[in-house]
Amino acid sequence: MIQIELSRDGTWPEGDWDMLAKAAVRATIANTPHGALLTDPATIEISIRLTDDDQVRTLNARYRHKDKATNVLSFPMIQPDLLETVTQNSDDGEVLLGDIVLAYGVCAAEAAEKGVSVDHHATHLVVHGTLHLLGYDHLGDGEADAMEEIERAALASLGIADPYLVRED
Repeated sequence: MIQIELSRDGTWPEGDWDMLAKAAVRATIANTPHGALLTDPATIEISIRLTDDDQVRTLNARYRHKDKATNVLSFPMIQPDLLETVTQNSDDGEVLLGDIVLAYGVCAAEAAEKGVSVDHHATHLVVHGTLHLLGYDHLGDGEADAMEEIERAALASLGIADPYLVRED
């Protein structure tokens, strides 16, 4: 089972962000080799914070030493090589996978630039953040390609277009 703890500050508009986040996380996990986590008896917990650019800038400066806002930050709580066994070794049947934080201003600006809705772009960012919690990265071309392939599959399963297609206007 997957449990999402979502918090949203006033910069994010009203909407069913909780449902969006749950769908994005489930679709992501279902499209990875970690999909078995969904059927495991353990409860996988992810905390998602929808906040403003200033809070994300502070976190980005503190933890990544980059003094600027970014669209999404992920803070994994489990080392990737332990994902396969962590649910089996949980004392209480609950595993905190990590935290994801999205910045509204950056997300909204990127959505406008791409010509997509904020909720579709936010869904993509939650998928992306979840992959980071699962140990995926995009430092090299091969890693980036693998990560983008899972993102495309997860988003397609939610009826969201490929975010990496180049639009010809």
